[in-house]
Order: sequence, then structure tokens, then C-alpha cells
Amino acid sequence: MLRRKILTTGVLGTLLLSASVAMAQDLEEGRHEVSVQGTGFFTKNSEANGISQHSTDTGGFLTGYRFHINNWLAADATYGYARNTLQNLTLTGPFKVQSNVHQATGALVVTFPWNTARLRPYALAGAGALVFDPTGNPGGFVPGAESQAKPAFVYGGGADYRLVHHVFLRVEYRGLVYKRPDFGVSSLNSDATAHTAQPSAGIVFRF
Repeated sequence: MLRRKILTTGVLGTLLLSASVAMAQDLEEGRHEVSVQGTGFFTKNSEANGISQHSTDTGGFLTGYRFHINNWLAADATYGYARNTLQNLTLTGPFKVQSNVHQATGALVVTFPWNTARLRPYALAGAGALVFDPTGNPGGFVPGAESQAKPAFVYGGGADYRLVHHVFLRVEYRGLVYKRPDFGVSSLNSDATAHTAQPSAGIVFRF
């Protein structure tokens, strides 16, 4: 029993020491981060008010800036871009609207205390907006459709893996929750809540 207690205490002590060393190294490597990530953009189908809606799966990119307030808390600002086509099946027929999707979000990021010198997992939550801007391309345009911004809640998490000093590989998941756009066209107003999954991977530079 005594040996087990000693072993347990030693393991916990080692883990706490490793976490302390890793968190101390965090600020030594700088408070500022810039990142570039390639992303997927996958939106769940929805149906409301007699309108069935499906968004094509697509890809895009994220660019971000993160400021570390202390060893475990950071503020994150992110811009993202993707292009998709929203297919609407209404009582009056099918309509397709192709749009560029711009996202701007701000979030708080919490780094978990059990990180190591190389691997740093984190969670994030915040809010922002998605701007849907119709391209006007043939086959993906509805007369009267216009750009529209929708408030969005963002949540997620990920992990940074240190490749070399000041350079990290980031793997991340973001979930976006928002109201479906209708582009100012009343016949496309479903008032449905959409969820977009946005997995990503990229490079982080810390300074």
C-alpha cells in the first residue's frame, strides 16, 4: 500500500512538473501567434417552413491572430473564406445560390494544464459573423439575391504540436451555429438554424 502511494505521488508530481515546465515555456516563446490553416466546410442539411436546404461540401482557409494573456488563457481573432452553393427546394421549385462565405470571429482560448513541452491541447468558444456574398455565376443565382451577414456562435478545440522553436503544427475543429441565409429573398426564408463543421490543419508562428 505504501509503495502504491509513493508511486502515485511520484507520477502526479512528474505530471505536474511537466505541465509547469510546458506552461512556463509558453510565454518564453512569445505572447503573439499568427496562423494559416486549410479547412473543410461541411454544413448539415435542414428543413423548415416547407423549405429543404442543402449546402455543398467545400474547402477554404483560415487566418488568425492569437494573443496569450497568460499561460492558460488567450484571445483569438480569425478570418475565414470558403465558397459553397446553397440548394433550396421550395414549394415553387428548386433554387441554387452560389456564394462566397466570409467569416470573422473572436474567441477565448483555454489551454489545458496537462499539456507537454511539444503538445498543447486547447478549447475555444466565441462569436462572430458569417457573410454570404452571392457570386452571380450562371446556374447559381436567384434574381434579387444580395449579400447577407448572419451572427454566429463558434466553439471547438484542437492541439498545437511544436515542430521547432516558435513553429507549431495545428490541428483544429470549429463548429459554427447560425441562421440559414435567405439573401433577402422571402421565398428562401426557412428560419432554420444551420451547423457547419470546420476541421482544419495548418502552421502557427509564435513570437
